[in-house]
Amino acid sequence: MRFPDGSIRVLAIAGSLRRDGYNGRLLDAAARIAPAHVHVVRHDLRGVPLFDEDLERATGDGPDGVRALREAVAGADGVLIATPEYNQSIPGVLKNALDWLSRPAPVEVLVGKPVAILGASPGRWGTRLAQAALRQVLAATESAVLPAPMLFVRDAAQAFDANGALVDAAVEASLHRLLDAFAGWIDALHGDAMRAA
Repeated sequence: MRFPDGSIRVLAIAGSLRRDGYNGRLLDAAARIAPAHVHVVRHDLRGVPLFDEDLERATGDGPDGVRALREAVAGADGVLIATPEYNQSIPGVLKNALDWLSRPAPVEVLVGKPVAILGASPGRWGTRLAQAALRQVLAATESAVLPAPMLFVRDAAQAFDANGALVDAAVEASLHRLLDAFAGWIDALHGDAMRAA
C-alpha cells in the first residue's frame, strides 16, 4: 500500500496492448504530471492469459501473469485505467483482466479499491461508451470508482507529438485535475477504512 513516506502508489493499466497506443501515452503523461506525493506505475497486461476456470483450478490462484497483476493491484492504493473504445465498449484484453481480478482466489482485490478511469480515442466521442461500460463492470467488482471529474480525450492524434508526449495544454490541465481528485478520493476512502478498523 502506501510508501513509507506516506505517498500514494497508483497502478496504471492501459486497456490496449498497443505499445504506442494513445491510452498508454496518456498514462505516461499521468506519471509525469502527477502530484509529487503520487507515484504512478504502469502494469502491462500482455502476460495475462484468457480467463479459463480450468486453468484457474489447476494453478490455485491463476498463472504467473495473473498472480503478478493481482499482487500489483493489491499493493496499490488506487488503480488508474485508461481504456480505448472498441465497437462501443471496452477491449477484450481489459475485460479479461478484470474477470481474473474479480475471482476470489486468494482474495477479490478490486473490492473497495479506489479506481479512476479515463480514455483517449482518435474519434470524436473520446471513449464515452467504453468508459460507461467500464463503470458497469467495476460496479460488479465492487470497486470504488471516482465519480468525477471525467476525462474523454478525443482527436487523440492531435494531443500527442511524434514522440508520444502529451502536447495539448487543455488535456494536460484536465488530467492534472483528475489526478488531484483521485489522490483526494484515495485519501478519503483510506481514511474511512482506518476509522472503521
